[in-house]
Amino acid sequence: MDSLAIILQQLVNGLTLGSVYGLIAIGYTMVYGIIGMINFAHGDLYMVSAYLTAIFLALLSFFGIDSLPVVLFLTLLGTMAITGVYGWVIERVAYRPLRNSTRLAPLISAIGISFVLQEYVRINQGSNDQGIPALLFGAVRVPVGNDFFQITYSQILIIVVSLLGMGLLTYVIQKTELGRQCRATQMDRKMSGILGIHTDRIISTVFVIGAAMGAVAGVLVTLNYGSFNFSSGFIIGIKAFTAAVLGGIGSLPGAMLGGIVLGMAESLFSGLVNTDYKDVFAFGLLVTVMIFKPSGLLGKPAVEKV
Repeated sequence: MDSLAIILQQLVNGLTLGSVYGLIAIGYTMVYGIIGMINFAHGDLYMVSAYLTAIFLALLSFFGIDSLPVVLFLTLLGTMAITGVYGWVIERVAYRPLRNSTRLAPLISAIGISFVLQEYVRINQGSNDQGIPALLFGAVRVPVGNDFFQITYSQILIIVVSLLGMGLLTYVIQKTELGRQCRATQMDRKMSGILGIHTDRIISTVFVIGAAMGAVAGVLVTLNYGSFNFSSGFIIGIKAFTAAVLGGIGSLPGAMLGGIVLGMAESLFSGLVNTDYKDVFAFGLLVTVMIFKPSGLLGKPAVEKV
């Protein structure tokens, strides 16, 4: 295969992978932006959404709904709704009771929730890999010299939906009343409460939105790759957290940018150098960025309130 075609193909693969990382990273960065803590159960919500995708597809097939756009829309909507409920429950169980405790307590609680979700799914669905049949077929082939690279329809769907989701969420945060309340809560939770903002409700809403974004990623990845298991959320959750830190934890555009940079770096290193060491390269990239820009690519230095 022509070297230019290989590079372009890996860039397409990296953009697809990075879009997924970015969607999941949004959940990390929103929760951190509001309460200054990391939801380490977030990757497992992605895993739960993969199973929900398969369940919804089976239910829709059982009821005779076979229109692909309708099936995809209903699956996405239902998975986002149920995963959002999971996010709400995690906030109420693992974070709200410990909000005034030490910073370590909610972290340990979130890790415990992560193991609970993994074991719950393993016991109910089994430890073997699960899968769904392919729904999207075909690809767009782009000629490059005497060769070509291609982008599949499922990859196009992932990229387009990711960018639309990022754009919609940015609009909500920047232009709507909910977004203004979120920004106010992020800046000063106590003063926001004094001014009449229901901060507990805002924090719960942020957890729900972050979980829904993870669900979007889960649906898209499941449709693209077709297989998943009870532990699939751990690795991709760590990668998405890395993307959030790389882009600037607390910044929504930074989460997407960090995801795309990380995805492209992994893909190019895998295709041009060595697949076995792609994770080493990815985390090495994170360390390098943190050395020269500790706040991340788009992050702002933390200002201590006195």
